[in-house]
Amino acid sequence: MTAPSNTLQVQPLSPALGAEITGADIRRDGDAEAVRAAFVEHQVVVVRDQVLTPDEQIAFACRFGPINVNRFFQAMADHPQIALVIKEPEQKKAIGERWHTDHSYDAVPAMGSLLYAVQTPPVGGDTVFASMAAAYEALSEGFRATLHGLRAWHSSRHVFGAARAADETGRDGRIGNPGAAKQDACHALVITHPLSGRRGLYVNPTFTLRIDGWNEDESDALLGFLYAHCARPEFCCRVRWAPGDLTMWDNRATWHKAINDYDGHRREMRRITVEGVPLD
Repeated sequence: MTAPSNTLQVQPLSPALGAEITGADIRRDGDAEAVRAAFVEHQVVVVRDQVLTPDEQIAFACRFGPINVNRFFQAMADHPQIALVIKEPEQKKAIGERWHTDHSYDAVPAMGSLLYAVQTPPVGGDTVFASMAAAYEALSEGFRATLHGLRAWHSSRHVFGAARAADETGRDGRIGNPGAAKQDACHALVITHPLSGRRGLYVNPTFTLRIDGWNEDESDALLGFLYAHCARPEFCCRVRWAPGDLTMWDNRATWHKAINDYDGHRREMRRITVEGVPLD
């Protein structure tokens, strides 16, 4: 195995999560392993200045596990493992504008995603991430004890189902296959991360429906508090994109959302999602 490049540097993006990696070439074994180590430590890594073919992006993703072929996103021609995340200049709605955790509706949620920037606007189009471990650790000991043992239901139906057809991203074909939106899963509200061992919250405003065994008012009150708490800026980092950047995030440890502030400009990204393991 090759050693990491002598120029590879890892610089944290914020105290809570995230790191920027420069001087790397993820096609090299040593650099790829260094990126993997930074990913475990920082939950989100953005690797600058990569020149990747679709096959090279797929090969790097496979270092982390089997690829999850997305059910709903438009796929890249000849590479079904790659989902396209595109916003054309005339389109108004971006994909993923609300805080969410990819695939929390699956019984075995995806490990993470790798998003590669092909074309970006001259300014804007950033992605914001939030650390669910930092958010959990900032809660009082008594409140954390209250959360342990609770479980919450997640679903794909209300996001990717029939209602999507009326949404701009459904009408223009960026999101489709609503008949496949049949996933429901009940997960622990507090999980132990399978790689880092840190405890973190596992609910999100997009896919989480309710707390198991609670009535609607009770569930909405607690989830609303947690959502506001998790979005606090001290738990967040922000990734500013340029063509050739590859950002990886851990779905078991983070939220993310796209900032839609670049109307009139084109943004094209290639996303690969990697399978995960059962959570507890």
